[in-house]
Amino acid sequence: MMLFHKLAATVFGIGYLGKGVGTVAALFAAVVWYLLFKDTNPALIYALPLIVVVTVLGIWSGNKMEPIWGKDHGRVVIDEVAGLFVSLLFVPATLPCIIAGFILFRFFDIAKPLYIRRLEVLPGGWGVMADDLLAGVYANLVLHILIWVNVLNVKI
Repeated sequence: MMLFHKLAATVFGIGYLGKGVGTVAALFAAVVWYLLFKDTNPALIYALPLIVVVTVLGIWSGNKMEPIWGKDHGRVVIDEVAGLFVSLLFVPATLPCIIAGFILFRFFDIAKPLYIRRLEVLPGGWGVMADDLLAGVYANLVLHILIWVNVLNVKI
């Protein structure tokens, strides 16, 4: 069972790659999102359960790995996957939108403005996941503004 949590937390081993693993995991998530939903506006019935499953798995695996690796260890990158997915929710799965969502998510995840950093203090897997989910929400809001003002030349 511990191997399952290591694979989940590291997103199939991405977390072991060294520096920049958060960006690699978010890029992996962007590619998965594109392959699942390309050139559509992902139906909530498919996208939301995917986000919920990844988030619950991240909380669960984060709780299991914290006693072994320590609080929010760098190997744990499933939070980047969940956060990137949130950043793309309700957005057309086109390359411009996914690239913009990826850049915005990484900005908010790294800079941690607007109360994002405060969520890291939550216990266990909740602290691992919550800051990235909020970064995804902020990225999603900015992405919707960019779409609304037609910067990305797509329609919702």
